[in-house]
Amino acid sequence: MTAGINTHNNLFNKHLSLLVFLLILLCLLVLISASMGYVQVSWSELLQLFTARILGWENMLAQVKELHSTVVLDVRLPRIFTAAAVGAGLALSGVVYQGILLNPLADPYTLGVSSGAAFGASLVLLFNLNFLGAYTIPVFAFIFSGLTLLCVIYLSSSSGGISSNNLILSGIIMTAILSAAISFCKYLAQEKVSIIIFWLLGSFTSSTWIDFFLVLVFLLFCLGLFMFYSRDLNLICLGTRMASSLGVNPGKLRLILLTGASLLAAVCVSVSGIIGFVGLLIPHMLRGITGPDHFKLLPVSLLAGAILLLGADTITRAILPSEIPIGVLTALIGGPFFFYVFRKRQMAI
Repeated sequence: MTAGINTHNNLFNKHLSLLVFLLILLCLLVLISASMGYVQVSWSELLQLFTARILGWENMLAQVKELHSTVVLDVRLPRIFTAAAVGAGLALSGVVYQGILLNPLADPYTLGVSSGAAFGASLVLLFNLNFLGAYTIPVFAFIFSGLTLLCVIYLSSSSGGISSNNLILSGIIMTAILSAAISFCKYLAQEKVSIIIFWLLGSFTSSTWIDFFLVLVFLLFCLGLFMFYSRDLNLICLGTRMASSLGVNPGKLRLILLTGASLLAAVCVSVSGIIGFVGLLIPHMLRGITGPDHFKLLPVSLLAGAILLLGADTITRAILPSEIPIGVLTALIGGPFFFYVFRKRQMAI
């Protein structure tokens, strides 16, 4: 009995230590990213600037160069926090998708949510729509992501409820249709095609504080939702029959979590463009450390996703000679990993 309690305490302490380590690493990365760029800002200035802003000490704020204050607060921090929030959201969605679909290769784009967002953005860029200003593209991307999700749910539903296989097949169908529609938009765009392609590759160049707070609201809500149903999600991973025998309604749970994960991914895509592999990489990297318990895996994946995407954005913004779309960098990182996971799974069969 005592040995069991000690083992449980050790596991809890290990998990807590991992959370604290990732949180400290994320804070350090924020400071490093905020200091790097064309205009170099020292750590002492950053700490002075943050302290003055948080505590409202205007005298201390006046000691920081106005250029540095503007660059950090109005340009870099919105981009840094948005990149971290999007990375966290995509990682959370990936964890839930893999749990719901019982497929280790599932990620936020499995059901065509990203393709729906891409089609909505392509329409805005093609027809030069601007009635919502800078937020026309995010709004259209989010709307078409939601419509795509509804179509996938409609296609996959049957008298027996929503099954994982039907969801995956429906997602493939919708992705194929929307990919053809996006290609047609590119064909019609002619000289505007480069603008569409750049958005499809993903970027945080034009991120604002509004983008960050929009993602943050959905991120916190969905994290609470996923944590609340984490035990039921664990049971779903044991199989539909096992979950049903233990009092879980698999169809209802899939619909709730699927909707939450898809809407979170849609919000992330609407402000950043298409950024792949984050939702695939993070769950695999951490599941071997935390184990399959989603109550532990979800918060750790949130922090790790934020670190991964913020690190990638810092590299492309401040280290590379010229900035490249972040979706290219994540694809270069995630592609070989995807190959490894798929091959390992084939060898296990």
